[in-house]
Amino acid sequence: MNRFNITSIALALGLAFSINATAQTMSKDEYKAADHRIDTEYKADNSRCSSLAGNAKDICKAEAKGKEKVAEAELKAHYKPSAKADYNVSIAKAEADYAVADEKCDDKGGNDKDVCVKQAKAALATAKADAKAQLKTSSANATAQEKSSEAQMKASEKGAAASEDAAETKRDAEYKVEKEKCDKFSGDAKDTCLTRAKTQFGK
Repeated sequence: MNRFNITSIALALGLAFSINATAQTMSKDEYKAADHRIDTEYKADNSRCSSLAGNAKDICKAEAKGKEKVAEAELKAHYKPSAKADYNVSIAKAEADYAVADEKCDDKGGNDKDVCVKQAKAALATAKADAKAQLKTSSANATAQEKSSEAQMKASEKGAAASEDAAETKRDAEYKVEKEKCDKFSGDAKDTCLTRAKTQFGK
């Protein structure tokens, strides 16, 4: 089965963005220009198929269409990166591979063709299952990180509250000590002592 990859497609189309810079911002105009180049490349590929005949022509058309679909999915994934966009890329590749493999099976006959078709369908089902599993894994990881962040924040809040409670308890205890010390005084001296203690411990 043919494998389409964004590197070869990007080189063919002359896309003006780095393949590895997924997080790099792409403007709307750049996206539209790249999308137009993909469409132009597809038309050129499809036109070349006209010189062929029979199943070779069908295979050629399936390859051209698959290349276009994968390029579009890759472009969208670069324009707006997300786990779902990556999933769509995987699905586009799986369906493109299947379409070509299925057309190639037409060159066979009898049981060989039946086996070929089954293998193509099995490969498609496997690829889609893998893509779905990857999407769920990415989603689960994101949820776990979210919960982890929430848990850490709550833990931090609880820790801060506990520290404040501990500090308050310590201040109360120290205030009671200082207040008790004031009992050795009387009159104005005691009042002054108590005032000083209250000021010192915020009472």
